[in-house]
Amino acid sequence: MGNRPTFEIENSCGHPIVYGVDEVGRGPLAGPVVAAAVYIPHEKRNHPVWKEVRDSKQISEVKREILFPIIQSQSVFGMGMANVEEIDEINILQATFLAMRRAIESCAECPDMLLIDGNRSPKNWPWDARTVVKGDSVSVSIAAASILAKVTRDKMMAELAAEFPAYGWADNAGYGTPAHLDALNRFGATPHHRKSFAPVKNLLAA
Repeated sequence: MGNRPTFEIENSCGHPIVYGVDEVGRGPLAGPVVAAAVYIPHEKRNHPVWKEVRDSKQISEVKREILFPIIQSQSVFGMGMANVEEIDEINILQATFLAMRRAIESCAECPDMLLIDGNRSPKNWPWDARTVVKGDSVSVSIAAASILAKVTRDKMMAELAAEFPAYGWADNAGYGTPAHLDALNRFGATPHHRKSFAPVKNLLAA
């Protein structure tokens, strides 16, 4: 599986409470964007689960489902989301930051430092933060956050798929697959589609 994430970045921060923050769902045409924040206390870092944690995209759905409750039991975590109305109103980047903020604010312990996956960090946050490009490949905390966010969002999309089965959301998680685009053209947009995203926007404008 190649190099696995470590606690090296967390340990180098010089702060006791360091959260990894990641999101899932920036690219889809439908559904919310979901973020997770994860702090792994030092006394929990010897648990074998951390040797299994990877970027959520690099492990199977079955493995993510197995890791999900163990990560929750061995960490301090919070979840947050921004819905399609918020995405359309403030744009996907700002909605992502909003979901992240909600995740952090829902955590039981206040962070000393945030490690945010990617290269963009919100301005005017009340916490110290640093960005980590491909953070879910190098930081255990960020990788754990990516798994919590991915499993949570996939479950949300599967529930929405039961309501709107034609769009294949249980399989495509709202991304613009050929089957999803075909259903969009045949049946139109649902309340869960992002009206500001080009394929949906173009359809509504036609």
